[in-house]
Amino acid sequence: MMYRSTRGAQSVKLDDALVSGIASDGGLYLPESLPSFRPDDFSGADELKDVAYIVLEPLFKASSLASDLEAIINETFSFPIPVVDLPVETGSCRLLELFHGPTAAFKDVGARFLAACLVRLQGDIDYPLTILVATSGDTGGAVAAAFNERPGIRVVVLYPDGRVSERQEQQLTCWGDNVLSLAIQGSFDQCQGLVKEAMADEALTKRHRFSSANSINIGRLLPQTIYYAYSSLSNWRKNHREASFIVPTGNLGNAFACYLARKMGLPIDRLTLATNSNRIIVDFLSGQEWLPSNSIRTLASAMDVGNPSNMERLRADGGEATDLAEQITAKSVSDEEIQQDIRRNFSEFGYASCPHTATASFVWRTLSTQEKLAFDWILVATAHAAKFEQTVEPLIGEEVPVPRGLKDILKKDSNVLQANPSLPALAVALDESF
Repeated sequence: MMYRSTRGAQSVKLDDALVSGIASDGGLYLPESLPSFRPDDFSGADELKDVAYIVLEPLFKASSLASDLEAIINETFSFPIPVVDLPVETGSCRLLELFHGPTAAFKDVGARFLAACLVRLQGDIDYPLTILVATSGDTGGAVAAAFNERPGIRVVVLYPDGRVSERQEQQLTCWGDNVLSLAIQGSFDQCQGLVKEAMADEALTKRHRFSSANSINIGRLLPQTIYYAYSSLSNWRKNHREASFIVPTGNLGNAFACYLARKMGLPIDRLTLATNSNRIIVDFLSGQEWLPSNSIRTLASAMDVGNPSNMERLRADGGEATDLAEQITAKSVSDEEIQQDIRRNFSEFGYASCPHTATASFVWRTLSTQEKLAFDWILVATAHAAKFEQTVEPLIGEEVPVPRGLKDILKKDSNVLQANPSLPALAVALDESF
């Protein structure tokens, strides 16, 4: 199995794609071909880890990590990923809870998988690999936790100062000496641009040996296909019907993982994207020109992205807007609608939902009765509501219990540097810290 660049550079093995993060021509890696599955191929694979091995084994062919795949899977999927029935009046609606990992967000899956791979490939105490990660809230905390105190690996977390929740910021800034947390005086898009600019700078790359842990790295996307495979198979075994997903999305990584799972033949029907007021994906799929712009601040802060990186993968694989609109739908949800659905979810289901998850539930509520009956819907819950207590608790009138892993993180000391959104400022921070 080889991995190709979206921009045409020479294909590489998985090991090289994982370490480099981004292709030599600036493109993003995709498998040259995808395995094809039928539900019967998973007969006897009742556990998530069993499904993971079947899906990932052909994608690891020719990788030096092939013999370690089972151990990598065990390290990654060491926490539950339940699918919970919601007591809806019309049709079937379930919630895929992706927030039971150590930092209470779906990013734990991809981050732990990538860490398990890179430590085996590139952990070098004398010449450490430096992981650059831009975050709009959850990615950085998950990556920092996954790589914390791992020998031979350093992590640099760039996040937009003042644009993440207090608990998210604590998760970004409370780790060991191998993690550098930088509060950038700008937007997430500027943080993401800095990562790409740094990785393209030959002198900096030579000094620090960069890789990326954003969803531009294929190592983040491959494990995320697993929970879509597992939950859709669970639905198929229960109802003998394909599952349809509503996925909150900002940078399009989680949504693209669902797209890949469906393309590999998993029993998935509709794929609907829920965005916040950053409408670039919605507008593009409705026929407008792809025009990246400055991101808008919203309550669903982890989705505040004005130039989603994984659209490059989606367009390279699925075609332009007209073709994509036949495969994917997208709807935008305002802050007022997010607040409305946080209240309704708690009132109707007794469920405290984070602002991102509320975008998915709001989109589900906009479906017609016919659509609710015709498809088995799974809403993707991307983060725990306790990470956004300042938004959620006033709306539901109750305190949200804090999960144990998050409690432990909130007790740690915080350490952060501030930096301007420029490559020279980033270079100074790196050279002085490492």
